[in-house]
Amino acid sequence: MSAPTSLVRLKLVIAYDGTRYEGWQVQTIGTGVQEKVEAALAALFPSRPRVHSSSRTDTGVHALGLVAHFDVPRTECRIPLRKLVLAINAHLPPDIRVFRVQRAPADFHARFSAIGKQYRYQVWNHPAMNPLLRFTAWHVPRPLDVATLRAAAAHFLGTHDFRAFTANPGYPRRSTVRTVRRCEWRRQGPLLTCIIEADGFLYKMCRGMVGTMVQVGLGKFQPDDIPRMLAAGDRRVAGMTAPAHGLILWKVFYPPRSRTSRPPAGAMSETTADLESLPE
Repeated sequence: MSAPTSLVRLKLVIAYDGTRYEGWQVQTIGTGVQEKVEAALAALFPSRPRVHSSSRTDTGVHALGLVAHFDVPRTECRIPLRKLVLAINAHLPPDIRVFRVQRAPADFHARFSAIGKQYRYQVWNHPAMNPLLRFTAWHVPRPLDVATLRAAAAHFLGTHDFRAFTANPGYPRRSTVRTVRRCEWRRQGPLLTCIIEADGFLYKMCRGMVGTMVQVGLGKFQPDDIPRMLAAGDRRVAGMTAPAHGLILWKVFYPPRSRTSRPPAGAMSETTADLESLPE
């Protein structure tokens, strides 16, 4: 929905440690990150704006580049944008931070304008857990065969029905077909990182993919079992769901500003959702 001309639409890039939160969304039981962000904005804007996000991360999942937007009356826009980041963060707990605030077009929507997302999942593959990563990486003490992990990951590339790798969200879904443009494993010593990029994600889809690939790396499945699982479309035939705390929403992709229509498949372009200074 476009913002009325009397309102200004602002876009946020938000990072948070999801350990203490019941996901992004406002909750009836427990606390969602959205609740904290909206409380911070309410301290600055009398209209108490509602925040709309690009993603609804699950309990315990983290974010580095979640995008959100909100509308405020023009009459309330008294704080310069360059100072608004500091002002919002002053009202947030230390495990949530806004990295960027900027004006957005009236028809921009953090969720519906997005054309893709990238998640990263961290695995600490060593007999002893790294205590500094205990809240952001899954500890897998048995040795993983990285070549086998990479062979399994290659089978996820392309357009598939991911019904076998998603949990029931409790509401009807129009489609369980998604296009994965990137699925790869990187290793830096004991730290393994799985990078998954797609046009969209289903409920617990990333965690289902990673959990299954880790079981491939442990020898429970073979890489060639992945196509069979995809074809079966049955969650019971695929592997386990990886723990939430290893998952990070890394970036969100939007069409280039010069385009007025959605780009063709494969034409993902990073905009301000990405933090250019962050290492790849």
